[in-house]
Amino acid sequence: MRGRIDWQIARSLHYVPWIMSGLHRPDPSLLARLAALLGPQGFVTDPDLVTPWLTDWRERYRGETAALLAPASTEQVVEIVRLAAAARVALVPQGGNTGTVGGATPPPDGSALLLSLRRMNRIRSISADDNAVIAEAGVILSDLHDAAAVVGRRFPLSLAAKGSATIGGLVSTNAGGTQVLRFGPMRALVLGIEAVMPDGSLFDGLATLRKDNRGYDLRQLLTGAEGTLGVVTAAALRLVPAAATRAVAWVGVRDPQAALTLLRRLEERTGEAVESFELVPADALALVLRNIAGVRAPLSEACPWNVLIEAVGGAGGLDPKDMVEQTLATAIEDGLVVDATIAASETQAAALWMLRESISEAEKIDGPSLKHDISVPVSEMPAFLERERGRIESRFAGSRIIAFGHLGDGNIHFNLLPPEDAPRRAWIAEHGAAASAMIHDLVAGVGGSLSAEHGIGQAKLDEFARLTDPVRLHALRAIKLALDPLGIMNPGKLVPLASGPEGQ
Repeated sequence: MRGRIDWQIARSLHYVPWIMSGLHRPDPSLLARLAALLGPQGFVTDPDLVTPWLTDWRERYRGETAALLAPASTEQVVEIVRLAAAARVALVPQGGNTGTVGGATPPPDGSALLLSLRRMNRIRSISADDNAVIAEAGVILSDLHDAAAVVGRRFPLSLAAKGSATIGGLVSTNAGGTQVLRFGPMRALVLGIEAVMPDGSLFDGLATLRKDNRGYDLRQLLTGAEGTLGVVTAAALRLVPAAATRAVAWVGVRDPQAALTLLRRLEERTGEAVESFELVPADALALVLRNIAGVRAPLSEACPWNVLIEAVGGAGGLDPKDMVEQTLATAIEDGLVVDATIAASETQAAALWMLRESISEAEKIDGPSLKHDISVPVSEMPAFLERERGRIESRFAGSRIIAFGHLGDGNIHFNLLPPEDAPRRAWIAEHGAAASAMIHDLVAGVGGSLSAEHGIGQAKLDEFARLTDPVRLHALRAIKLALDPLGIMNPGKLVPLASGPEGQ
């Protein structure tokens, strides 16, 4: 039971001998050795080239660094980490910098070096027979999609940032995306990992084995570790057969419960064909239509809630379009669905997906808001959306909840917009902490999580510490201390520091 724990363990939770205080700033000697190792392409200090990578995607955090290190090989990463460990200098690994919780942003005091994996962008091997690919950390997700298509396969994870997100970052954050409903998050697609550990040793775990029962699974430990336990340099990933046919539909419904009922009907009719089931409220769609060029409303009249559905069929199987069309027709007759349209071409399908994938960008253009990447049991989601939305908007008068995302796996982006007549940044500064705490408490009350797919980074450290079972926190700190005793790997991210005299 939460809060009931052996006294000795409880004491360790508050007095872990954390040694981040022993980290040093990079000195000229270390920088000279790194410059000689990496050459001018790999050792970058030009402010014009470094500055774009010092701010997170949401522009909430800004750091500084003495140099951006851009190795071209695993061997160079090994040497970088060895030098950093010897000098007790922190490293902040970074991929495409598309994260949303400040996990790849260096600290503002310039004490850490930024380690970019973007130059390591080779696909080392790809096999249709193995249904596997080995890709380096800097491979861009959309490029991996293209490479898989060439051999008649696909990598079944996609997200809005696929044109810039990298494999190393996706592994390190256990990214989710729009196909988790069928294939699971990144963790379910990782067969193996190559990573440089905090002491500079190389973990070579790139075997594409489906069964490997040799004790603790280090690939799973490194997946989702946000660079705090080592630097992922390559990953072996699972592929699936290419889709032969697909159906993409935009559906208007009255409420989230109708959407969930529709999902279960589709699953009964199509089996595992439904890969994406994205919930979009009218106000999120309105943001996209207002702020994103080249898009248009998919239905003739606005509906309170909408669902974007994608169902996929394999070669020789049933065409999912017919099954989706028949299911929607029956749902309209029953009053479950208000209106619907099914894409008649790939161009139309892309246009429907653009509406969903542009929501985050439209929110960013619209102005600052409080972002919450939450998950609750799927059965609880409709009631949670309807009930808690009203509670929050009532307590914070004039505020508005925009809740969208992956209804099928219980993950919703539950974002709070300040009142329209309030200066947004000032309102967030005054009310943001209380509003987020209320939302996270409501999520915890139904057995949910404050982080479904975006990770903890630095944005959620305090709330993670406040709401997390002490046993879990103790285990995280123990693992971190065991593998990274010097504390050089991405300090200040994911793992909340212990409090107390020895942990300060």
